[in-house]
Amino acid sequence: MQHSASIQAYMEELTQLGTWPKGFQGYSTSLTFVPSERPVMEPYRMNMAWLRPEKPVTAFAGVFTRNTFPGAPVLVGKKIVKMAATSGVLVNNRISNVCSPTGCSDIEALQRGLSGLAGFEPEGLFCVSTGIIGWRLPLSEMQQALPALVQTPVEPLDVARAIMTTDNYPKIRVWKHGKGSIMGIAKGAGMIEPNMATMLVFLLTDFDVSREFCRQALSQTVEQTFNCISVDSDQSTSDMALLLSSGQAGPITEELFSAGLLQVCSQLAGDIVRNGEGVSHVINVEVCKAPSAQIARDCGKAIVNSPLVKTAVYGNDPNVGRIIGALGDYCGNSGIELDPQKVRVEVEGIEVFRNGAFSLSADVEQKLAARMTEAAMNPRISGYPQNQDSIKIKIELGMGNAQQTVFGADLTHEYVTENADYRT
Repeated sequence: MQHSASIQAYMEELTQLGTWPKGFQGYSTSLTFVPSERPVMEPYRMNMAWLRPEKPVTAFAGVFTRNTFPGAPVLVGKKIVKMAATSGVLVNNRISNVCSPTGCSDIEALQRGLSGLAGFEPEGLFCVSTGIIGWRLPLSEMQQALPALVQTPVEPLDVARAIMTTDNYPKIRVWKHGKGSIMGIAKGAGMIEPNMATMLVFLLTDFDVSREFCRQALSQTVEQTFNCISVDSDQSTSDMALLLSSGQAGPITEELFSAGLLQVCSQLAGDIVRNGEGVSHVINVEVCKAPSAQIARDCGKAIVNSPLVKTAVYGNDPNVGRIIGALGDYCGNSGIELDPQKVRVEVEGIEVFRNGAFSLSADVEQKLAARMTEAAMNPRISGYPQNQDSIKIKIELGMGNAQQTVFGADLTHEYVTENADYRT
């Protein structure tokens, strides 16, 4: 997917990706409510979407946040993945259903309500929520909206829009092979440092793959993609990635399916970072010659999560000393014994550190500042991705052969404003 020149062009591009994989249909509706925790003059708007399989799906998998305070959707979702089948996914935005005293019972009520209208077993329905943490779901209003939901079939773009909160634009990716496809729909813009984060990913496929392989493939792919991104280093209470297979397109080799799933998730992970709250630059950090992939990833995250690195990139300031400072701080406090003489750093293909010393000049500074300016997006423009560019940093640790690439974002005035005003 190339960068789009306008909102209309981007929406047309998403529409052209195609419709649902065989055996699935999406539905969507909206409602208004006044939160009991914070009475407001203007009612809030909530969207609900339903990803419905034609029949219960037995090949499915889920990966969930490791946050110590998981939301009710995560608690219930972990039980559902142990069941024989799932009857789909009900999603709402606006309120995340986290640590509410009625969180799990509200989910049970929604499961009963939707299953009663659509005719399936209620226990296997994933109920997923995203939005404000700490508030109760407006259960009565949501129950009243269920009849309209089951009567409103929609296309993937409508569902991708419905689950947005602070997202600037909807995110859909598709991989096709033969008669089958893998479709991914994602939500996520802030509180993104998965293991996982306020990130919802729904993967639907009509390829016939086993339940066991679904789980293996999803776990491995999440580790390679979504767990290698960070927008603001906060881990959410509500994350999950779900994979459902209808099997209607017939079999596929495990190697091909894994490649397709990796492509879809890699693209969605990049979309989530680019769509981060107030993001002006995407930062791409490749850490190589590391003793392990885990250490490479952790070092990369130390760079992309450094406030000093993030703000320097936002200001188009090639202050490469901040990169070395963040790397040294993390390794020193983690017991990783770096040899500065073996560390090498490049920014945008230009060597800036080698043999324990910087290699800087006025010309290098000028080139890097110009490159950062060129890669910048305007955080005040929303509705579509302005480019697919990134600032590339390569770090060689000189300690082994492992490699990992991590994606992050800069820190802008707009990010602070958006999160300060989130509930107002």
